[in-house]
Amino acid sequence: MTRKLLLGLALAAILIYAGRQPLLASAGAYLVQAGPPVKADIVLVLAGDGRGGRIVKAAELVRGGFAPKVLVSGPDGNYGLHECDLAIPFAVKAGYPESMFQHFENSARNTRDEARQAAAQLRKMGVHHVLVVTTDFHTRRAGRMYRSEAPDLEVSVVAAKDMYFSPDGWWNNREGQKTALYEWMKTLASWVNL
Repeated sequence: MTRKLLLGLALAAILIYAGRQPLLASAGAYLVQAGPPVKADIVLVLAGDGRGGRIVKAAELVRGGFAPKVLVSGPDGNYGLHECDLAIPFAVKAGYPESMFQHFENSARNTRDEARQAAAQLRKMGVHHVLVVTTDFHTRRAGRMYRSEAPDLEVSVVAAKDMYFSPDGWWNNREGQKTALYEWMKTLASWVNL
């Protein structure tokens, strides 16, 4: 009986190893749930991207006529600054006019807090439809949280590319591996409201 069990486990391990790339690609693809940009009242760029891909994508959407302005989420805590105080000058340096952006200073420490605080701000501004821009691996979880916190708003999620993560190859580099693992941990935690 033990020999059959060991052979079964060995066979299962071989099959999993042989099919690992489609399994890993499926795990990466699950994290991404975004659509094409559509016309909206405003673009909201989420915090948490120290490389600038999110804010540049948001600025491209405004330049493309999808919304008139970018609301830039900016939690406090970076050397006494809000993240939006760093992100907006980055986008200006990349060639976008400062008038395109609006600061949204907040005290969020996670996506759910950010969604709560952003939803309140968007309502105050009279927004009905928001384009939420975040990094591709963060789109599914962010979209779910924003729709949960703001069922009265129409939320469309647009993905900004990450330089290390791709759904079909994240396991090929160390940063992609860390990103996928961390996002999966956050996704699983959000399922049980942690």
